[in-house]
Amino acid sequence: MKKIFWLSWLTCMAGTTVATNAAEHWPQRPLRIVTSEPGGGSDFTARVVAQGLSMSLGQQVIVDNRAGTFAAAHIMRTAAADGYTLLSYNNSLWTLPLLQTVPYDVLRDFVPVTLATRSPNILVVHPSLPLTTVRELVAHAKAQPGALNYASGTIGSTNHLAAELFKALAGVNIARIGYKGSGFAVNDLIGGQVQLMFATSGSIAPHVKAGRLRALAVTSAQPSPLAPGLPTIAAAGVAGYEAVTLYGLYAPAKTPAAAIERLYRDSARFLQTPDIRHKLAGAGVETVGASPQEFAAEIKTDVTRLSKVIKDAGIRAE
Repeated sequence: MKKIFWLSWLTCMAGTTVATNAAEHWPQRPLRIVTSEPGGGSDFTARVVAQGLSMSLGQQVIVDNRAGTFAAAHIMRTAAADGYTLLSYNNSLWTLPLLQTVPYDVLRDFVPVTLATRSPNILVVHPSLPLTTVRELVAHAKAQPGALNYASGTIGSTNHLAAELFKALAGVNIARIGYKGSGFAVNDLIGGQVQLMFATSGSIAPHVKAGRLRALAVTSAQPSPLAPGLPTIAAAGVAGYEAVTLYGLYAPAKTPAAAIERLYRDSARFLQTPDIRHKLAGAGVETVGASPQEFAAEIKTDVTRLSKVIKDAGIRAE
């Protein structure tokens, strides 16, 4: 019996040593970050993070673009939990399950690595609308229910849900005019075909500066350096309002904690360098670099905030 015990103990210790050595020598081959189509915020964040991780880990980090949330999520669900496959995606990863049945659960199938960046929207109106503050907008909408309209991208997009959250908290009825993409929506807003929109700062800043659009407020909980001088919607009269696009990094569930910690620390450190912060700000994005625990809390808060809005408004995916 003693011999069997010692053999079992030695086998266990050998396994522990192998696991420890593997963690110490990770990574030993290139990593992959799966993300959305080229050109979007998730892709942009993935490429910035990939640059930083390539330098700190001493391995190539490949960005793998996929069309649609389902495709990217499927790759993550079936990937080995070894730290070599990551996912860079925005809010749609957890808002899509609120709109339709999906074959994944964000906090069951994936583990947050870091909330890398975020981008608040700006509430803008066409100059023909005689409104200069959020309070004036709310008063106008309440006096004429359904008379105002707002432009948004596809159902469930961040600017769509930002507008629906505003309607719910402000208690107003503003009609939605949907578009296949936010770019088309911005063009019609500038042309005066629609009256207001919750748009990214990068897409509308030049038009606000040129006087083609009027900015009323920013959608973040705190004033944003991307929109200097603009009040938050919450401070401007709609208490509790916050709607921000979050771009995060994830790994498959059960990825070793040591790999998650290394990925988080290296990503956050790189994102906080002055040159990268300046580069991100120029693209209309704020640096965050939050911990896995902080990111998980943000996801849960956003799901709680939007679940009721989506249910009450009867919003379903197209």
